[in-house]
Amino acid sequence: MIKVSDIAKKKVVELMTEDGFDATNDFVRVGVKSGGCSGLSYDLKFDKEQLEEDKVFEDNGIHIVVDKKSFLYLIGTTLEYSGGLNGTGFVFQNPNANRTCGCGESFSL
Repeated sequence: MIKVSDIAKKKVVELMTEDGFDATNDFVRVGVKSGGCSGLSYDLKFDKEQLEEDKVFEDNGIHIVVDKKSFLYLIGTTLEYSGGLNGTGFVFQNPNANRTCGCGESFSL
């Protein structure tokens, strides 16, 4: 399961609306891909379609889809949003990550 904090939920709804998506029906697609300074990086985008192999979750009113491969890396992750002085953006609190880079956009197991 992937959780969504209250602050992240507000920002997801705001950005989905700006991009022409409907947070009550459409999805946040979360994934992991090779790259970044720690080896793996997070991928986050909005999507209107659910694929057959996707795992589907709903937390805090947000529908999340994750491909099966990425799901193994993301079990127990919480999606946060930070608007502080160190940067603005979505942050993944991933209990599976052994090491993360300074910006939090990549990790390794």
